[in-house]
Amino acid sequence: MEITSESVTIPVEGSSMAGYLARPAEGGPFPAVIVYMEIFGVNFHIREVTERVAAEGYVAIAPDYFHRTGPGIELAYDDAGMAEGFKHLNQLQADQMISDARATLAWLRARDDVRGDRIGAMGFCIGGHMTYLTACATDVAAAASFYGGGIAGDAGPGGGESTLGRTGKIRGKILCLFGDADPFIPMDQIEAIKRKLNEEDVRHEVAIYKGAGHGWFCDQRPDHREEAAADAWEKVKALFAAELAG
Repeated sequence: MEITSESVTIPVEGSSMAGYLARPAEGGPFPAVIVYMEIFGVNFHIREVTERVAAEGYVAIAPDYFHRTGPGIELAYDDAGMAEGFKHLNQLQADQMISDARATLAWLRARDDVRGDRIGAMGFCIGGHMTYLTACATDVAAAASFYGGGIAGDAGPGGGESTLGRTGKIRGKILCLFGDADPFIPMDQIEAIKRKLNEEDVRHEVAIYKGAGHGWFCDQRPDHREEAAADAWEKVKALFAAELAG
């Protein structure tokens, strides 16, 4: 499907948040998907994922939720990029993250080319955490969380209520994708997420890829696993087709 893309600005809390928008070139209205970045910003990889989502028939938006501390950063997948990214990660606050999610949803719903009742979210690393948090705090119809770190922590970003503790508020279906060799998300945390989703009777699927570390979906990272990434992409497409495109 032919797509078009552009940089956009989303109003949030009296300020603004940049975003990268990709959409089918013609037609609509379409269901929409929020694509949440890793700690490396809305970089080439995230823009490429956003375009892949758009090519499946969705209005896709990647918001820059580091806009308060590092607006517009695009970091490399190296030690320096990791260190800089963690500086911004460590300044995130759950309430502000939720504000950004809600502002993005409102911005999408104000567009003529978006079906406001058919919006989902997906994201990677801290973006995977942001996806899970968005599923808890908003009415997104579907969510795909890739290796979301810290979800099962004792507190949420910035302290306060844990993200896992919010699980019972999830209204849509959630897909959680992990690697069993991820040093940032040990298996006991993955099992805690699975238990909580079951306890709260949330519609969900949890996929665990054998031998996959962290960042395995991204072909720019050393932990990339082609087979796992391909399988995960098919699962995401199936989720969005069932929950958003119907």
